[in-house]
Order: sequence, then C-alpha cells, then structure tokens
Amino acid sequence: MTHPFLDLAPLSAARFAAIEDRVARLLGTEQDVVIMQGEALLPLEGAIRGTAGPGTVALNVITGPYGQTFGDWLRDCGARVIDLAVPFHTAVTADQIRQAFAEHPEIDFVSLVHAEAATGNTNPVAEIGEVVKAHGALFYLDAVASIGAEPVLPDAWGVDLCVIGAQKAMGGPAGVSAVSVSERAWTRMAANPRAPRRSYLSLLDWKERWIDGGRKALLHAPAQLEMLALEACVERIEGDGLDAVMGRHRAAALSTRAGAVALGGGLEPYVYDATEAAPVATTLRAPAGVVASEVVARALASDPALPLAAGGGALAKEMIRVNHYGVDATVGVVRGCVAALGVALAEKGLGVDVEGALGAVDAGWR
Repeated sequence: MTHPFLDLAPLSAARFAAIEDRVARLLGTEQDVVIMQGEALLPLEGAIRGTAGPGTVALNVITGPYGQTFGDWLRDCGARVIDLAVPFHTAVTADQIRQAFAEHPEIDFVSLVHAEAATGNTNPVAEIGEVVKAHGALFYLDAVASIGAEPVLPDAWGVDLCVIGAQKAMGGPAGVSAVSVSERAWTRMAANPRAPRRSYLSLLDWKERWIDGGRKALLHAPAQLEMLALEACVERIEGDGLDAVMGRHRAAALSTRAGAVALGGGLEPYVYDATEAAPVATTLRAPAGVVASEVVARALASDPALPLAAGGGALAKEMIRVNHYGVDATVGVVRGCVAALGVALAEKGLGVDVEGALGAVDAGWR
C-alpha cells in the first residue's frame, strides 16, 4: 500500500539546512540556529547542561513551572543558583533583575521563560535583556510558547540561547525544536568540561560535526516527518505574515479576557494586569467555591474539541486555561470557549451573561 507518510525520499542535508535558515529568518537572527530532533525539552536541557557547571552562578527567574525545572537542572550541573520567584499571576520586572545583580554581582548566567503558557504570564524580555547585557551575563531564554504569538528577537535583546518549539503559536509539530546560539555561548560550551559530547543532549556535536563542517553531513537520520511538518509550518507563517499571525494571537487574548470579565459569575483573569498577560493562552481564576477542573470537564462535555484545560497540579482547583494558540487563535474558538464556560458555571448556580460575554468577545477581537 502507499501512504503519504511512508516511502518518502530521505531528507537531504541541504534541505535540512534550508529549514534551519527559514527558522533563523523567523527569529531575525544572525546567530547559528540548530534544529534539534526532539520536543523542546531537548534543547532546553541541552543548552543548560552545555553552558552551566561548577563555578556558574545562575539567576533563575521563576514565573511558572518551567522556571522551577530550569533551577533543578542548573543545580544538577553543579551551578550555584539564586532563584528569583514572583507570583504566577504577574511578571518579573527589569528592576527586580537589576536588584538581583546588585545583591549578587557574581551572577554570570540568567535563565528566563518568555511566556508561561501554563500560568498565562509573559515577561518583558527586551528590558530584562538590557540589564543582563550591562552585567555581561549569559542570557538563556525559553521562547517555546511565545514564538509566533509575540515578538521574539534574540539578537536585539542580547539573548545567547533562545529555544523555540513549533507546537504552540506556530501551529506546527511537537517533535522538533530549535535553538539559536551566540558565539559567546559556543565559547562557553567549548570551555565547559561537563558539556555533553557524543550525546543526544549535545549542542557541541551539532556545532563541531554539522555547522563547522559546512552543514554537509547530518549527525544522524533526521525525524523526517517532523522536519517536513516544520517546513510547512514556517512556510504557512511566511505566507500569512508573522505580524498577522501574532495579531491573531493578540486578538484572541484580548477577546478571551473581555469575554470572561463580561460573563460574570465570579470568573476573572488569573493574570491581573493585561500588559503582563501572554497572548499565547489566557488563564482564568475560577469563582470562589468552584473547582476549576470540574468546570472544564463540564465545558468539554459540550464540545471536546475546545482548547480548554485546568491548571496543572495544585492549580487544577483554581485555574482554567484557554489555549487559543495556533489554529485555535480564532474568534470562533474563543466564542465557543466562553459560551461553554458560561453553561458550566450556570449549572453551578452562578449568574452569568453568556450573550453579553459573546458580544464582548466580538468587540474585543481587534
């Protein structure tokens, strides 16, 4: 039998390199871009293990669960870690980063998540990057959720390691990811005796065996279907225009927030300040006395395709997530989510205004 996913011609090194180049253009970067053959956790961990070790003093910013994970990896590498944690309903500020440097001038590594889809906040990377650059620290950024939903500019922001994934706002596959790497980061990796080598986690392998070799021979057989899907994903963004794609995500966030407020019943945005809310996903705080996961389950019973989820772990009791990213960044999806949440809350005996909420969604889509 024939199948469009089977019996494909091997992906050539030239095609692989061309896809890397398109991703680099998406990021507007002159840095080396390496496409890693796995979900974004692969380059996220590989970049930390490649550049951190005993002697590293890391400022690890925690605005959600991924920041906590990065701190664990850094400690496992032998780094001394200074955690800067802020409430998950807000964002970190450049002044807080500046104060951390004032208290610990020995900091030489900063790890930050741009947008936390899990908590719905986004951090001011451009302002933070200026502070980090002034102190000469290496800047590591998780932009997996933000790429495609809001600007991601590693060169302009002074980011040394910028990791992205295609499975959220880009609307692409989850099985491949990418990282842009500055010359400073490569130098630091090369000098790190603990940096992974001859390992699936190794960025240095890609540098020495792929980039330095003129990108002529791949390290191993690429994940062909995922690479082709990534290529198609970037091609679609290029066709629509990155500004238009980001505009849809911004509109989805604004209209979701407006609809939730108009719905009433005690539902409110989880991130208090709209300027700190991520455009990739909107988090909502369940009304007092109502379990968020129960509301989500009831809403999904009416339409299982809606991109609704309860918060993870302890947040399952209080947080509702509207994951309006990728193909779900549409006014129709937002209307469906708000309406389904309204029905679920009404069944809990709460007074809601579904029609008013839908009107607010439409008005907020701009």
